[in-house]
Amino acid sequence: MPALRVTGSHLTDPAGQPVRLRGVGLGGWLNMENFITGYSANESAMRTAVRDVLGDERYEVFFDRLLTSFFDAADADLLRDMGTNCVRVPVNYHHFESDERPFEIIEQGFRHLDRVIGLLAERGIYSVIDLHALPGAQNQHWHSDNPTHVADFWQHRHFQDRAVHLWEAMADRYKDNPWVAGYNPINEPGDVRGQVIGPFYDRLVKAIRAVDPGHVLFLDGNTYSTDFSIFREVYENTVFVCHDYALAGFAHGGPYPGYTRGEWVDRSTLEEAFERRTAFQRETGTPIWVGEFGPVYTGNPEIDAQRYQVLRDQLEIFEAHAAGWSIWTYKDVGLQGLVSAGGPYMERFGDFIAKKKRLGADRWGSTMEESADDLAPLHRLMDTEFPSWDPYPWGARYQIDDLLRHILIAQALVPEYAELFRGCSEEELVALADSFALANCGRRQPLIDLLTESIAANP
Repeated sequence: MPALRVTGSHLTDPAGQPVRLRGVGLGGWLNMENFITGYSANESAMRTAVRDVLGDERYEVFFDRLLTSFFDAADADLLRDMGTNCVRVPVNYHHFESDERPFEIIEQGFRHLDRVIGLLAERGIYSVIDLHALPGAQNQHWHSDNPTHVADFWQHRHFQDRAVHLWEAMADRYKDNPWVAGYNPINEPGDVRGQVIGPFYDRLVKAIRAVDPGHVLFLDGNTYSTDFSIFREVYENTVFVCHDYALAGFAHGGPYPGYTRGEWVDRSTLEEAFERRTAFQRETGTPIWVGEFGPVYTGNPEIDAQRYQVLRDQLEIFEAHAAGWSIWTYKDVGLQGLVSAGGPYMERFGDFIAKKKRLGADRWGSTMEESADDLAPLHRLMDTEFPSWDPYPWGARYQIDDLLRHILIAQALVPEYAELFRGCSEEELVALADSFALANCGRRQPLIDLLTESIAANP
């Protein structure tokens, strides 16, 4: 069966029938994130610290087992039973290429990716391969495995060359796989000046097409997939991907409907935001696919009921516009996932995760109020001395929190996380990893039911 193709404003199958991809993002797996698996700061810093504690052999035991347990046949079965037909699979370039040996593809790195693509294909579920962390970091935050607030990818041709080379290898590997729906080459790019990304996309599209002319390309806009003015042409067989997080659904989100940081959010403003973020797709007559969206949950029944309403309204808006979607995220330690880890991992790391929450060390889990009294003098100083300072991408308040809490404090916490592995036997490491196996996870059943019902009601 040939791969899916873009036909006008739809994806179509080999019979020419429209296909709307609706599913989940497999965050925290081949691209780990701090709020998803419970560590702090960025993935590479965490892995280095844990390796120093465990040693090479036991390090490999834990992380290989974690990747195996995090997604296996039972997870694929759950997604099939929900009616989903796609999984967006974020990956970190470190699995496929080493900074010490650039341009040398690591064959072993494909083992788990091939396994999961196969599991999904057996159940009729497409995969979208998403390069979530590029050499040099393509955006300013932890999810591109960035230890700083600078996206060096856009400043160094070397990093861009490596990304092109990696995608040529990816495209060559999967060019004949019909269950790979396509390639999402750059997650949430953050080119500050917006001058490099357009020409780079031209180059990257040409390079991938030379190897694999058939698969769909899923291209994110600049500024975290919100700005599509950087595209200089509408490439053939391409979906331009928007991300549509609702302000009221953030960890610091206010009541819904209601005000979040001075901005009113209700059903109509959600639709206005969606229409603004997808104007390019409608103007160009290309498919609408929301690559990421989804609220953060708190454990407070009243607040979470509002978060479910945010999601319900978004899904209805997507359906009204015939938009496909991939909700963020499938599995984590309790903040946002459909399912969440339990067992020995949460017993060992639960207090550490609580400390991170108290300090607001994770951007995605922060309410922006943690340690507010400690940081208030600095916020006042910056407001007074630099009232017009508006740093990319989200302004002064976010930048200060990113630098102080989500980088400085988060990095200070990394050794503390790693030390919790100290003295673990191989058997204990396996048990920690297996805490992420579906059989040992709790299910956020209202979320699963809401998504399942939405798909069933709109086949």
